[in-house]
Amino acid sequence: MIIYQLFPRVYGATPTKRCGTFSDINDDELERIKSLSVSHIWLTGVIRHSGWRDTNPAVTKGEAGSPYAIVDYYDLDPDLADNDENRMEEFEQTVERIHNHGLKVIIDFVPNHLAREYKGDFTDENFYILENQKFVAPTDNASDYYEFPAKATGNDVFSPTPSLNDWYDTVKLNYTNRDTWHKMLKIMQFWCGKGVDGFRVDMAEMVPVEFWQWAIAELRKSFSVIMIAEIYQPNLYQSFVDAGFDYLYDKVGLYNTLESIYRYGQRADTISDVWKNLNGLDDNMLRFMENHDEVRLASRFFMQKPENAYPFVAVSALMNRGPFMIYNGQEYGEDAVLSDNGKTSIFDYTYMPSIERRGESSFARIYDWYKQLLHFRESHPAILQGGFYDLMWANPWYNNFDPQYVYAFLRYHDDDKLLIVINFNLKEERKATVAIPYDARQLIGGCAEKYDVKLSPMDIKIIQL
Repeated sequence: MIIYQLFPRVYGATPTKRCGTFSDINDDELERIKSLSVSHIWLTGVIRHSGWRDTNPAVTKGEAGSPYAIVDYYDLDPDLADNDENRMEEFEQTVERIHNHGLKVIIDFVPNHLAREYKGDFTDENFYILENQKFVAPTDNASDYYEFPAKATGNDVFSPTPSLNDWYDTVKLNYTNRDTWHKMLKIMQFWCGKGVDGFRVDMAEMVPVEFWQWAIAELRKSFSVIMIAEIYQPNLYQSFVDAGFDYLYDKVGLYNTLESIYRYGQRADTISDVWKNLNGLDDNMLRFMENHDEVRLASRFFMQKPENAYPFVAVSALMNRGPFMIYNGQEYGEDAVLSDNGKTSIFDYTYMPSIERRGESSFARIYDWYKQLLHFRESHPAILQGGFYDLMWANPWYNNFDPQYVYAFLRYHDDDKLLIVINFNLKEERKATVAIPYDARQLIGGCAEKYDVKLSPMDIKIIQL
């Protein structure tokens, strides 16, 4: 399972086209995406959300608005349609096009909060009301917006005066009321009825797990649906898998570890702690090195250039059997040069220069690297179905092996046996003698006791055993 996160507003935008539309996700684009061995497309930010059309600027982030401040759960962002009166039909046609290319469709489901100026059948009983208190927006034009009594803010701020760093454009839903449960289930059923194959659930951990146990079971009575939880509390992982989620974000584990190796010189052998701490949930973890929340790998705020990210992407994609995700533009080394923080803005109208210039040879080479890596991942049973063996315990520093920068592991399935060795050092090569302990040799069906590997800076060596 390889997911391609596609943000339509930005994906189809150009210097002369303010906003991308569903029609930009055409047959040629879908074939290009599919050629990356992609199986699922996550259409991000398609449900109608805050923005200049619907919400007061005092409670709107950016001109385009946050895709996670939902205005109407049963409607679509009019910006994404060529004819906004036909936006639902255009969305359904897009879903059909994606399916015709043998791909599945995932969209966001935002159950914890919605826009302050929401529409629909929600009442005060569906929210947390701050009695006798007036809401005060933290923006310069706060006086232009009136809300009394105030509602609690989406990120659990039970105060009428959230800060600019809070999700002040949203209000939190109240799940102590069973009416909220039924309304949210009905929303998921509606979109499944439109052909959607699954949901990436925004901040799933902020909603009681008891709701998910009930709602996912009810949903699956009628639909075969993929459920992915955005979740950052490892102590909740098992309960959310037990509740029916197929996959969970591996942000605080693998992503944060790989980021720290690059940014702060954290030792490569700390990657071993990631799988140990998962207690057998490896196959349930969704791995990624980019998404809409993270700094672009190639930006000046992170790895400076796309090639520096390759070892980290390779570990994320090849270490386990679980799904892997890339974010639109990543395959061309998008560096978010138009932003001031290294992220492609989700609040404003912008575009990705790398997509605009992807025909140039330098961008095409990056695309080819991602294509080769992901094709390798999908064509090797050792990666898709096989076991994983971490070699770090058997390769201490004094054995001609540098665990500060070098990480080595095995992937194996029947006759497909791979030794994967990574050098995370940005400037220096490493010569590594990789020992394969006896129990590993027995487990995979035999190989040499050790392998001498020469690694260039930021190198990836894959050896067929």
